[in-house]
Amino acid sequence: MGAVVIRPIAVVGPTATGKTALGVELALAFGGEVVNADAMQLYRGMDIGTAKATEQERRGVPHHLLDVLDVTEAASVAAYQRDARAEIERLLAAGKVPVLVGGSGLYVQAVLDDLRFPGTDPEVRAGLEEQARRLGTGALYERLAAADPEAAAAILPGNTRRIVRALEVIEITGQPFSANLPKPGEPRYGTVLVGVDRDVAELDARVDLRVEHMFAAGLVDEVRELEKRGLREGKTASRALGYQQVLAAFDEGTDDFTGAAAATAQATRRFVRRQRSWFRRDKRIHWFDGATEGLTDRVASWLAP
Repeated sequence: MGAVVIRPIAVVGPTATGKTALGVELALAFGGEVVNADAMQLYRGMDIGTAKATEQERRGVPHHLLDVLDVTEAASVAAYQRDARAEIERLLAAGKVPVLVGGSGLYVQAVLDDLRFPGTDPEVRAGLEEQARRLGTGALYERLAAADPEAAAAILPGNTRRIVRALEVIEITGQPFSANLPKPGEPRYGTVLVGVDRDVAELDARVDLRVEHMFAAGLVDEVRELEKRGLREGKTASRALGYQQVLAAFDEGTDDFTGAAAATAQATRRFVRRQRSWFRRDKRIHWFDGATEGLTDRVASWLAP
């Protein structure tokens, strides 16, 4: 399927487009290994709700940066940047093609671009956290969307920690949080970026079906088990799509999770639109339709004509 490409491949795009399967196929085709770039797949035990690839779906391809955090730990872009770059450099040194796969745009950019992290101010952060408790996360998200729409597009409206961080940076630096993001230039390691997307209506239908399958596969039981392991205390993990909706249903004392499934699907469809907006800004990405017949062959031919 062409000569071996000794440079990283990044497979990016919205949720439910088929990135996971394509990433495995490309790793098999080019002698590579997968490096996870989905923030929620960093967590141990968050398998069904994040659509984490099963051992069978991995087809013997080693996967890295999966299951590295407990649900009580906060995911950090800075820590991910350090760990993902270390994995990529290790694979390149071993003659393996790193295949970075995921839809967390800021995490991908942290690996490929010169993304740096402004300092913190405990007093400013404490004030914002108090406002979040008093006014609600939604009010702070609206403030961020007004102050920095680009940053808001990359953050889930329920992710209090990241919303607070973005507002903290704005207050400390006097600049939009997004101003601290580098403009895409030559991607680190010579990485080639492959985007996967689908028709909007088709992708909405795929999201609905995926959520239906998740609940049928035992998402509620997965959340119940993770709750015993401290999920509610996790500032990042507890806000993951699907997990927060099931926790809310627990709080309502209901045994009917139909509403939680519908809320998960709706929130995921909105998230897909924000992902699409984020990735479409990056003109280095070469886009493919995930519904294309022979997608892997088409992408592989483009990578190694």
